[in-house]
Amino acid sequence: MERIAIVSDIHGNMTAWEAVLKDIRSRGVERIFCLGDLVGKGPEPVQVVDQVRAACELVIRGNWDELVAVNQDNENFTWQAERLGEERLAYLASLPFSHQFQLSGRTIRLVHASPQSVYHRVQPWDELEKRLAMFDPPADEPDQGIADVVGYGDVHNAYLQYMNGKLLFNAGSVGNPLDLPQASYCILEGEDSNDSNTPFNVQFVRVPYDIEQEVNAAQSANVPALDFYIREIRTGIYRGLQE
Repeated sequence: MERIAIVSDIHGNMTAWEAVLKDIRSRGVERIFCLGDLVGKGPEPVQVVDQVRAACELVIRGNWDELVAVNQDNENFTWQAERLGEERLAYLASLPFSHQFQLSGRTIRLVHASPQSVYHRVQPWDELEKRLAMFDPPADEPDQGIADVVGYGDVHNAYLQYMNGKLLFNAGSVGNPLDLPQASYCILEGEDSNDSNTPFNVQFVRVPYDIEQEVNAAQSANVPALDFYIREIRTGIYRGLQE
């Protein structure tokens, strides 16, 4: 059986990323796919980018990755970009928009926020039509057709919904969860088969980590919007930073 860890929204939080990576390896999962937002908010974008590149088989582009890569006139983006340097910024800019593969006879598509854009946000409580549009072909590959399963990140809320015979799941956030203050990721399990009657599973995993260690790292680095970041990682409650 294939087992793939799906991680997303690390946001420069090395403390959380190291805890999640340790948990993934303890479960014997060898394949890791990342749904973007490696950087932003947290104090260690360089270390996260380097470790994700080394550990993940696939990385797709998030909204923060794109914004930091083009270094828009914003203190958060500029702070991150200055530390990353040209080569890492070029890497972030080069990341693909989406990824599609087959597992247990299902077409599975991964995006950061939606098939329309890395900035098009979809919440679990949005109207049904908006959530069903998540299964549409992605903007970068309009000929791909409708997906059976879609996984994404962006909103930092882990959830799963089954609608009209299709499965939508959000992996939550490794480094900045906004549901409860524990790192979040998913494990996909399925068969390398075209038979949709073979087993398929989405498992949600929450990983406690040393939040105060991350707070100390953020304070030492004096990250932009420091107070917002600390409140969010301590409480898991959205305080106004752009995800």
